[in-house]
Amino acid sequence: MSFLQDLLGSQIVQLVVLGAALLGAMSGILGSFAVLRQQSLLGDTLSHAALPGVCIGYLIAGERQLSLLLPGALVTGTLAALSVMLITKRTRLKTDAALGIALSVFFAIGTVLLTLIQAQGSVGSAGLSSFLFGQAAAITKGDISLMIGTGTLLLGVVLLFWKEFKLVSFDPASAQVLGLPVLALEGALTLIVAIAVVLGLQLVGVILMVALLIAPAAAARQWTRSLSSMVMLAGLLGAVAGAGGALVSATGRGLATGPVVVLIITGIVLISLLIAPQRGILWQARARRRLTKRLPAVTVPHDAKRRKFPIRGVKRG
Repeated sequence: MSFLQDLLGSQIVQLVVLGAALLGAMSGILGSFAVLRQQSLLGDTLSHAALPGVCIGYLIAGERQLSLLLPGALVTGTLAALSVMLITKRTRLKTDAALGIALSVFFAIGTVLLTLIQAQGSVGSAGLSSFLFGQAAAITKGDISLMIGTGTLLLGVVLLFWKEFKLVSFDPASAQVLGLPVLALEGALTLIVAIAVVLGLQLVGVILMVALLIAPAAAARQWTRSLSSMVMLAGLLGAVAGAGGALVSATGRGLATGPVVVLIITGIVLISLLIAPQRGILWQARARRRLTKRLPAVTVPHDAKRRKFPIRGVKRG
């Protein structure tokens, strides 16, 4: 008990837990729209596309300064999202193909830039590789304030355009018939997700951010049938996974926060897939067994195969 009190009394642990919970809640809420729009790969593309922006921000600042690294990541992430929309609108390629192209190209550019920067041997470049898997211990009060302010702003935008976002996510054709700016609304949703991805780079990293963005929404989808309840539950599950992963990583040496958070939320997804009412695998198997027991047994006569049934149109000799 004293160990837990000492652990929670640490300011670094408090910041990491609070930051992970905020990021998990924000990712779960915004990731719900990506899941409903069948763009689960969008978070993966945006997170990987943020890497060249981080490197370009470092080249401009000359040091590992988050005030320039994160805006650079937002710019390249937004460019990747716009390129995906352009490819799908101007070519015959589907969304998944466009996302795969953008992910590969932008991440390749980021990897080349990261290699060139590290080859220069400057002191500040050593921390850039932490953006691949995250470095939760480096989070500061300023980062927490940024998360709170940005998260509040994004939540306000979602609430303001709730009906429009809901219609675009479920039925974009009807939204277009009603005269709504579907392309602008889709772009706004993509930009919101990109901002959430950028905020999570330091805590979770480029590689694992997609799991924190998609997994809470995927788990919540198993338990709910309405968008409002799905969004709230996804935010709650993301916050629980974030805070739990931060606490678990703080109790052990060498445990990175990002991977632990991802493992926890993955476990929540697996449990949801198994036992969720109506949609869970075990629930459906039980329902099938009950249905089989209720069906009347069909009895076949013992000599059914021996009987000769007359065939129409055939005369007996």
